[in-house]
Amino acid sequence: MKKYTYTEKKDTRSGFGAGLLEAGRKNENIVALCADLIGSLKMGDFQKEFPDRFVQVGIAEANMIGIAAGMTIGGKIPFTGTFANFSTGRVYDQIRQSVAYSDKNVKICASHAGLTLGEDGATHQILEDIGMMKMLPGMTVINPCDYNQTKAATLAIAEHEGPVYLRFGRPVIPVFTPADQKFEIGKAWMVNEGTDVTIIATGHLVWEAILAGEKLAEEGINAEIINIHTIKPLDEEAILNSVKKTGCIVTCEEHNRYGGLGESVAQLLATQLPTPQEFIAVNDTFGESGTPADLMKKYGLDSSNIIEATKKVMKRK
Repeated sequence: MKKYTYTEKKDTRSGFGAGLLEAGRKNENIVALCADLIGSLKMGDFQKEFPDRFVQVGIAEANMIGIAAGMTIGGKIPFTGTFANFSTGRVYDQIRQSVAYSDKNVKICASHAGLTLGEDGATHQILEDIGMMKMLPGMTVINPCDYNQTKAATLAIAEHEGPVYLRFGRPVIPVFTPADQKFEIGKAWMVNEGTDVTIIATGHLVWEAILAGEKLAEEGINAEIINIHTIKPLDEEAILNSVKKTGCIVTCEEHNRYGGLGESVAQLLATQLPTPQEFIAVNDTFGESGTPADLMKKYGLDSSNIIEATKKVMKRK
C-alpha cells in the first residue's frame, strides 16, 4: 500500500479561488460572476485584481446563469460561483435551456456541496447535484479531492471548450496530491494499485478511501484505489481494467446513491462486465445539521464504512 502523507489541511473552495485567479491572469477573456457569496467562494482575490471582469449579481442565481450564457456570445469565459444547492437545484431550468441546450462555454462552480456543509443543514446540503448535472447532454462534471486538485481542475476547465459543473466543498481536509499535477479531464488518477478489490472514490471520500486502504492492508487485503475526479465523461477504461483484475468494486461518494458516481459505474459494469458492487453513498435521504465528521459517520461515508463494504463485496466474488 502506497503511503500518502500531508503537511497541511485546506478547503477545496480555496483551491478554486487560487485556480480562478491564476486562470484570470493567463486569459483576459475569463470573467467571474457571484451570487452574493464572494467570501464563501474565495473569489475576493479575483475581484480585487480584475474588478472590470467581475460581476456581483446578488441573490439572483437564475439571472447569474442567464448573464453568463449571454457573455459567452462575445467570447468571454464566465465562471459562476455560489453554493452547490443554488448552483443547480435553484437554477436547473436556466442551466438546461441557456447553457446545456445551447452548448455555452459556462463554468458552473459550486461550493458547499454534500453533507460536509455541516451545520447549515438539509436545506443546503444538496446530495442530488451530480445526478442533475450529469444527465444534461454535453455537460462535463468534475469533483476533485483536495486543494491542489481543485486548483488544477479550475485551470483545466478554463481551457476546456463547453459547459462544466465543478463541485467542491467547505471543510478543511488533507492536501495530499501534488501541487504541480497536470489535471486531465476524463482521466482517472491511480491512488494505489492492488489486486483484491477495486475502491473508486470521488471528492472528499478519496482521503477516506486511502485511510480504509491502509487499514485493509494491515489485514492482508490489497485494495486498488482510484480517484474518479471526472464523473462525466467517465474513465471507463480505467474502471474496467481494474475490475478485470480484482473481480469486485466499491464506489464511494458524498452524494445520494441514486444518480451519482456509483450509478454511472453500475451502468458501465452491467453493459460491459457484470461485477459485484457495493455503494458508499447517502441512502436516499436528506441530511441534517451536525459537524462534518459526525455526519460522515452517521450517514455511512467514512473509512470504517468503506472497510465494511470492501469485506462484504469480496465475499460476493
